[in-house]
Amino acid sequence: MTFPIPTLSGPNAGPRFYPSAKSARILLALMLSTGLSQALLADESTPRGFAWPETPSLNFYGNPGVIDMPSAEMMPDAQFATSVSSFGGITRMNLQVQALPWVSVAFRYTETQDRNLFNFGDFYDRNFDLRFRLWQEGRYRPAVAVGLQDLAGTGIYGGEYIVATKTITPDALPGQFKLSAGLGWGRLGSSGTVATLGNRPGFTPGDTGGELGVDRWFRGDVAPFAGIEWRHGRWGVKAEYSTDAYTQETQQSNVFERKSDFNFGVEYQASRQLRLGAYYLYGSEFGISAQIQMNPRHPPTPMQVPAPSPVVPRSTWAQDEALWTTAWADSNSAKLKTRDLLAQSLRQDGLLLESVTLRGTTAEARIRNTRYQSQALAVGRAARAMAQSLPPSVETFRIVPTSGGLGLSAVVVRRSDLEALEFSPEAPDAIWAVAAVQDAGAAAEDALLSEDLYPAFSYSLSPYTSPSYFDPSVPFRIDFGVDLKASYSPAPGWKLAGAIRQRIWGNVADGRPGTSNLPQVRTDQREYAQADTTLEQLYVERRWSAGRNLYARASLGYFESMYGGLSGEILWKPVDSRLGLGAELNYVRQRDFDQRLGFRDYDVLTGHASAYLELPKNYLLQVDAGRYLAGDIGTTVSLTRTFNNGWELGGFFTVTDVSAEDFGEGSFDKGIRLTIPLNWLLGQPSRNAYSMTIRPVQRDGGQRVEVPGRLYEQVRGAHRKSLGEQRARFWE
Repeated sequence: MTFPIPTLSGPNAGPRFYPSAKSARILLALMLSTGLSQALLADESTPRGFAWPETPSLNFYGNPGVIDMPSAEMMPDAQFATSVSSFGGITRMNLQVQALPWVSVAFRYTETQDRNLFNFGDFYDRNFDLRFRLWQEGRYRPAVAVGLQDLAGTGIYGGEYIVATKTITPDALPGQFKLSAGLGWGRLGSSGTVATLGNRPGFTPGDTGGELGVDRWFRGDVAPFAGIEWRHGRWGVKAEYSTDAYTQETQQSNVFERKSDFNFGVEYQASRQLRLGAYYLYGSEFGISAQIQMNPRHPPTPMQVPAPSPVVPRSTWAQDEALWTTAWADSNSAKLKTRDLLAQSLRQDGLLLESVTLRGTTAEARIRNTRYQSQALAVGRAARAMAQSLPPSVETFRIVPTSGGLGLSAVVVRRSDLEALEFSPEAPDAIWAVAAVQDAGAAAEDALLSEDLYPAFSYSLSPYTSPSYFDPSVPFRIDFGVDLKASYSPAPGWKLAGAIRQRIWGNVADGRPGTSNLPQVRTDQREYAQADTTLEQLYVERRWSAGRNLYARASLGYFESMYGGLSGEILWKPVDSRLGLGAELNYVRQRDFDQRLGFRDYDVLTGHASAYLELPKNYLLQVDAGRYLAGDIGTTVSLTRTFNNGWELGGFFTVTDVSAEDFGEGSFDKGIRLTIPLNWLLGQPSRNAYSMTIRPVQRDGGQRVEVPGRLYEQVRGAHRKSLGEQRARFWE
């Protein structure tokens, strides 16, 4: 997909449209790198009557709205939107997440061309928005929302608003009308002012930004704005009265000429996810926008999972009473044969048998799930394989999902319950009512290891992308190439792993050199990007059960491109508790820029105590307190929403004993995390996912070493709450 970029120059050349071609390409590359291109490539025919689910269109700030002005609409719960909008030399790249049905959060990166304000030249700014719905639309009552724009930035794009929206569907006219009106402060109150509420501080050159601008909120000039949108089928037409005077862009510099308060636009719904728009703004400018909206609950491709093996009741195939004897359990050859049959049955479903403990009436199977995002689905498939392979006398199944040889939990089910409930209308709830989830513990001494699993050697050759966001001169850079990865596991819980990376092309090495008042623990990324062939990782790891509800990990080696050393971690997490507590201690040294075997002079002892709390609606609150890579001491708070299909959306912030001045631009570390599972995009079972962390600016304060194999995320998915949320998938 490409955007045509016509350019008319001269201060009086009439209507102009000159978005930054660089910024348009940057956002398109960002979409591709996150897998969002699937939304553009989806081939969806238009249903008769065009009955796609209603979602609000987005304004030029990436929020539900008209053109520049907001509306009171909210996207569907959990909706994720990315958009680019450009007019008059101003290009905005937006990310919007509907965190709760009544709360949305947005991040924005704005490029302004030819800006002479404060002698910055081309100007880049990053900012966050927060919107709250006060009440929903009723039959006669409009929806009402309140919003904070650029609430923690420099305040250049700061503005607050209260807005109401009412939907009208007249009988005499086709389509639907949406009327919005509200009051704006800050930028949204700079034209057509009708009142003033207190004094509003302005932008100060050299301000590091990043701190909440509470002293600006709902202060200063107030102005009323309004807009209307008509939607019919794929098309929408918009008009608005804007109260943004663009003072800095038009009066204090010459970005564009503002001749009118009115904006007009037309939009086209190209697919379920993609919406395109063209506009005429402020009496002088043409603009465009592209909006992509996606929802974790609605994959672009339906999931296709092979049908499971049926659970055949023993009464139909083991009618001879002699078949129910437990004498087989005294024969080592019989147990080995049973192990091999079970391993073969599991392998058909993409599951690997780590070990099996066989007794006369009970059996414990430790499985490695290599295919399914859902551990509940993997446990259900394992239960079917056991029912298909084990002697009739085995009544109790103990199924232990593992990660790196470490048992995560034990799901205990009775075989007779599987046989009785498979076709029950209430099967998901019924099986969960009679199943037990227990601490996995260590494998029994008489467990039979899988003959073809240990020692295990594997390797892979796969492409990689390494993005770098928001360099002060270029918002998006990326390297790509290939990774050669290999691992060797001599026994459960042990692993030796490494990765060699070959860069094929990229421009991260062209980034601006970092500067810092702190030790440069992350801002020297440019120097690390100079080498083409690097040793990305080389480490040895040991995981084990340290006691009841205790999980442990020890790692030694080169953990990531910048650091290597020694790491130890312990986690307390009962299988039926929403609370987990952990501690990690690392001694690491900074690696040479060429990322071979050498180290630099900088070393640090760093570590954190962590608390994890699973909240309702699949939210996870995590608090980490300790010492960071630059030697600063503080706390990181993160909130993540996890979906049963593997999507994760979250944000975090870190506050340490480093002052805002020493930290530099942004004042403190903060960012957004996003994980998109490949099975959601491709419609095929996979445990792989694309994860990204977006920081408004990369600084050195509040930074942690990236140690592979941290425990909590692996353990959490196999515990009672996660399994219970996905219990319906037990039968898939």
